[in-house]
Amino acid sequence: MDTQNDVIMAISQVTEELAKSKFVVGAKQLKKALKNGNARRVFLACNADPAITEPIAALCQQNSVDYAWVKSMTDLGHACGIEVGAAAAAAVDPN
Repeated sequence: MDTQNDVIMAISQVTEELAKSKFVVGAKQLKKALKNGNARRVFLACNADPAITEPIAALCQQNSVDYAWVKSMTDLGHACGIEVGAAAAAAVDPN
């Protein structure tokens, strides 16, 4: 977990934010959204493999995109409306 963004966001806030916008789930789609400049805010699961979350956090910093940590992959998956855990998700601009 990144020390600059070490605050864990309440899952209710994540769910609310994702419900209001278009979003992507998963590292591959999220990296694509970051590189295309479509990601507005990224959510990363604390218990996800750092090999997945660290490169995404670095891309967020490079692209000046806000990111927040959530407690678990299970919580993030539920916030995205899926039955499996998610390591990463992002609210994106509708295109």
